[in-house]
Amino acid sequence: MPERPAEVRPIFVVSDATGETAEKICQAALSQFSQDKTILARRHYIRSETQIQEVLQEAKSRQGLIIFTFVSESLRLKMREEALQSGLLAVDLLGPLLTAMSHFLNSRPRSEPGRLHRIDTDYFSRVEAVQFTVKHDDGQSIQGIVQADIVLVGPSRTAKTPLSIYLAQFGYKVANIPIILNIPLPKELQRVDPAKVVALIIEPQRLMEIREARLMKLNRRVAGYADMEPIIQELSYCRELYRQNPRWGIIDVTGRAVEEVATDIMGWIRRSDPLR
Repeated sequence: MPERPAEVRPIFVVSDATGETAEKICQAALSQFSQDKTILARRHYIRSETQIQEVLQEAKSRQGLIIFTFVSESLRLKMREEALQSGLLAVDLLGPLLTAMSHFLNSRPRSEPGRLHRIDTDYFSRVEAVQFTVKHDDGQSIQGIVQADIVLVGPSRTAKTPLSIYLAQFGYKVANIPIILNIPLPKELQRVDPAKVVALIIEPQRLMEIREARLMKLNRRVAGYADMEPIIQELSYCRELYRQNPRWGIIDVTGRAVEEVATDIMGWIRRSDPLR
């Protein structure tokens, strides 16, 4: 008789708000384990004892684990006590942190669910920044780049687009312009404050590997695009443009994560504009 597959047991992510933060923490922890042994089941906007009881009953019937984040102290206590009585394992992600911060800051928390995700001026600024960035990706809408907070320039496959989108999440309006061998940069770039321009550079070998991988994924062949000699010429052309513009920031992206490069870019921009 064939062996029955083990039932997948759920981890209930329970929150009095969206539960997005708690779910990301759980995903980070789960990455250290075999993912096929469990699933995440988010139960959000749980703000009453009745709702807590419903979650507990579901967790007990499915032999699940409960991970919860409540800003309300009374709800945290209720979840802990009821889970203990039901024989369920429940982990309070937020309570110990709030308690420690309360002692450290000598202040009680507001206990208002959803403050992290509240729609405010900063939220709308970030949305506007993302919209601007998408519109000005890869040399598009070139006339509007003077309104950008950051202008990225560099050869193809130096992560200009991922960097632009990542920076936009922090509220920066980003335009990016590709550098193509022996083709002058658009004249509109001359109207941009040089302190806002960040030039990307990369080692030839790494750029060749990235381009080869890209062509393989697309199942295409573009003459010269991933060949070493044209790449060396292209990067030499970039460096000459950068030499002609000494006020541009220059950042090497070789072998570096988008987040790491973006941190350097934001540091450059803040040094150039202390009010940012």
